[in-house]
Amino acid sequence: MLASYFPVLVFILVGLAAGVLFILLGTILGPKNHYAEKDAAYECGFEAFENARMKFDVRYYLVAILFILFDLEVAFMLPWAVVFKDLGAYGFWSMLVFIVVLTVGFVYEWKKGALEWE
Repeated sequence: MLASYFPVLVFILVGLAAGVLFILLGTILGPKNHYAEKDAAYECGFEAFENARMKFDVRYYLVAILFILFDLEVAFMLPWAVVFKDLGAYGFWSMLVFIVVLTVGFVYEWKKGALEWE
């Protein structure tokens, strides 16, 4: 019985070895230049090394969460599209209801101004 798990063990070991190898190669062969651009704020909305209790704009996080939400919901459509012919009418109407609910949520957040950046 344990012999049937041997390929899984080999797969895990090869994956771990490849991960360690790539990290080591990047560390050894990668450039070691350090400059101020690397410490600059990158898409965070505020400077990285300031007071942790500073005020920040919540809209940035709201837009990010909404993007992730709708991005994941659209990702649910790919498996549905792959097996669409096998699902028949039930699959079609189920996805239509899903898309309607998704559209209603999108219109609601649009009307509330959640996507506006002033």
